[in-house]
Amino acid sequence: MEFELIAKTFMGLEQVLAQELTQLGANNIQIGRRMVSFTGDKELMYRANFQLHTAIRILKPIAKFRAKSADDVYNEIQKIDWKLYIEEGKTFSVDSVVYSEEFRNSRFVTYKVKDAIVDQFREKTGKRPNISVSNPDIRLNIHVAEYDCTLSLDSSGESLHRRGYRQESVEAPLNEVLAAGMILMTGWKGETDFIDPMCGSGTLPIEAALIARNMAPGVFRQGYAFEKWPDFDADLFDHIYNDDSQEKEFEHHIYGYDIDMKAVNTARLNVRATGLTKDITIEQADFKDFKKPENASIMVTNPPYGERISTPNLLQTYKMIGERLKHQFMNNDAWILSYREECFEQIGLKPSIKIPVYNGSLECEFRKYAIFDGKLKNFREEGGIVKTKEEKQQMAEKHRFKKEREFKKKLDAEETVDTDDIRSYTFKNHFTKDLERNNDRRKERSTKKDDRGAGKRDRGDRGFDRSKKSFDKGNKRGGRDFGKRRKDFEHDED
Repeated sequence: MEFELIAKTFMGLEQVLAQELTQLGANNIQIGRRMVSFTGDKELMYRANFQLHTAIRILKPIAKFRAKSADDVYNEIQKIDWKLYIEEGKTFSVDSVVYSEEFRNSRFVTYKVKDAIVDQFREKTGKRPNISVSNPDIRLNIHVAEYDCTLSLDSSGESLHRRGYRQESVEAPLNEVLAAGMILMTGWKGETDFIDPMCGSGTLPIEAALIARNMAPGVFRQGYAFEKWPDFDADLFDHIYNDDSQEKEFEHHIYGYDIDMKAVNTARLNVRATGLTKDITIEQADFKDFKKPENASIMVTNPPYGERISTPNLLQTYKMIGERLKHQFMNNDAWILSYREECFEQIGLKPSIKIPVYNGSLECEFRKYAIFDGKLKNFREEGGIVKTKEEKQQMAEKHRFKKEREFKKKLDAEETVDTDDIRSYTFKNHFTKDLERNNDRRKERSTKKDDRGAGKRDRGDRGFDRSKKSFDKGNKRGGRDFGKRRKDFEHDED
C-alpha cells in the first residue's frame, strides 16, 4: 500500500533529491521548498532513509488539518487514535516547524501537541507516556504554515547527514548531504579520477566514493527511528540492508589533499572507518604546488570563505587557485563552492555555470570552470561542451532561487528541528569594504535614534561498530568487498 512521504533537504538540493527519488522508484514526486513530497510503500520508505544521498530526513504524514488557535491544534490531535502509533511504555518527542502569524512560538505548538497526546492516554488507560528529548521511541513532527498543519511521523530519527563514518572532524566541516549534492550536481558517477585539493576532514572524497560505488550512505548508521515503530518489518529491512546487488566497481581513484596535517590525519581516520582506503588517497599538499594529473579528472572543492584566513591571504588563495587551474588542469572540469563574489573574482576564470546553493544560512554559489587550451570559440568548434542541457536547466533555477530572500528568516525558525544539519560560520570582517559599510550603517542608525529622541537533532550488531571503528567480519555486508577493505582499515598506516 502506498502512502505520502516527505523528504527534507537543503535549499538548492531539491532537484537533485527529486532525481534520486525517481531512480529509487518513487511516485507522484513534487518539488517544494527544502523538501520533495512523493508516494511509496514501506519498502520505499526504508530505502529512502538508507539509500538517498541528499535527504536530511524522511517524514510520513499521518494527519492534515487547519487550526486557527491553540485549542484547534489540541482538539485535532485528540482525534487521532494514538495507541496505533505509541505503544504502552514507549517514549515520544515532538518537533515543531512554524511559519504563522497566529502561532509565533514553535515551543507553544509543541506543548499543545504533547498535552493532547498525554491527556488522551491518561483518559483511556490511566497512564501517561513519557517524553524523551534525547532518545525517544517515536518522533513526531508538526509543520504549521499559517493555518495549515501537517503532523508526521519522523522515520529517520537522527539527521541523515550523520552517516556514521565521521570519527573526528575539523573546524566547520562540510555537511555530508551538501557534499553529496554538490557531487551529484556535477553529473560525475565515477567515470574519471576525482580530486579535492582542500579536503578538510575528507567529506567530499568519501561521499564521492559512495556515489562512484553506488553504496548506500546508510550502511554506517547505528539505526533509524522507524525501527521502533509498532509495524516495523525487520526481515524487510535486513533484506534492504544486506542487498549489495546495485553496487558498482570503481576503476578510477579519488585524491584528497590538504595543507594542514591535522586535517589530513582526520580525513585518513574517516576514510579508514568506511573501509574505502583502496579508492581514496589522502595526502598533505599545498594547492599552490598542484601539478597536472596523469589521468582525466574532475575537481570538486570547498575552499575557505574568510573565516580563519586574513584578508590578503584569502584573496591571494583564490588567485592562486585560478592560476593552478589555468596552467595545470587543462581539459578537465573544476567545481568550486564559495560565498563571496570578491573571492570568485580573484580566480580570474569565466565560469560556465553558476548554481546557487545554501551552505547553512549563507547563499553560496557552486561554479563550474571548464579548463581548456586556447580560445572558447576554437574549443566549441572542436566539439567541446562548456554547458550541458542539464546544466542550463540548473542555471534556470537561479532566478527562482534569488527571489526567495526570506529564506534566512525562516531558516532561523526551523533551526529547532535540524540545528545540527547546518554548517554555520562566523565572519571576522575580512573585507574592509564590509567593515566600512557596517560602520556607516551604525552611524546612520545612531543619528536616526538621536533625531527621534530615543537614546535607549542500534545498529551495533549490523556491521559498523563505533567502538571498534571497523566492520564486523561475520556480517553479510562484509562478504564481497568489505572483507577485503577491512584489512586496509586495520593495517593501513599513515
